[in-house]
Order: sequence, then structure tokens, then C-alpha cells
Amino acid sequence: MQEAADILTELGIDFEINIVSAHRTPELMYDYAKNAHKRGLKVIIAGAGGAAHLPGMTASLTPLPVIGVPVKSSNSIDGWDSILSILQMPGGIPVATVALNGAKNAGILAAKIIGAQQPHVLDRLIQYMELLKERVLQSGEDLKNQ
Repeated sequence: MQEAADILTELGIDFEINIVSAHRTPELMYDYAKNAHKRGLKVIIAGAGGAAHLPGMTASLTPLPVIGVPVKSSNSIDGWDSILSILQMPGGIPVATVALNGAKNAGILAAKIIGAQQPHVLDRLIQYMELLKERVLQSGEDLKNQ
């Protein structure tokens, strides 16, 4: 999940971090999800491994968009249990799902959601996308010059 924090920092987006477990701290999960919008949050990124209930349970409790990051954990079945637990949500409880261990993309998706309403974030995303393009083009040039 560090990669989500890193990209949000790079893009200048304030965020908070907490450790919450759907199974071990259900009261904390409930309170966090129910009140996140009241604290001014715009998006929640929830990573989870194994049975991976945190993103879905959070989405069931909050009006905010939730991005689920499936995590390959020590009790995971190659990560597929996490992916499917987050991906296969019932109608009415959407969770945007990124790739296994895809925290960086979760951060970028959160930034895009926020950027749709905040022009300064959108501008930073456009700059970031241009930087990605320049890196690819430079890699091509480096390869040609070997």
C-alpha cells in the first residue's frame, strides 16, 4: 500500500492512513467507513488479502468511492482469492478493483477521481502522464543507442 501513499504524495494530494481489519476490528471498520465523508475524504483505498472483505464491507457502509487493492498475503491462494473477493461484489455495492498488489494504480485512480472535481489535481495528473510518456520515449531512444 506504500505505493499508493507515494504517488498521492508525488501528486500533492493530502491523505490519511489507517490500519483496519474487517474481521479483527469490525467496530473500527464500521466507524471509519460510516464517517469518512464527514472528515472530508473523497475516496477510500482499501487493501486486503485472503478473503479480502475490507473493501466490500467499507463500500457497503460509505457513500464514497472505494478502490480495492487485492494483496497476495501469506494465507492467499496466489492472490486469486483476494482478487475475486474484491472483484465480485453484489449489485449496488461497487468496488473499483485494481491489479494484485496494484497500490500505485489505486493511488492514481483515486487522484483521477479527485481530479475530476479539482482542477489543480487534474493539472498534476496531466503533468504526471506527460512524464510517463517522456520516460517511454527516452527508453526507446536509450535502446536504439546501445
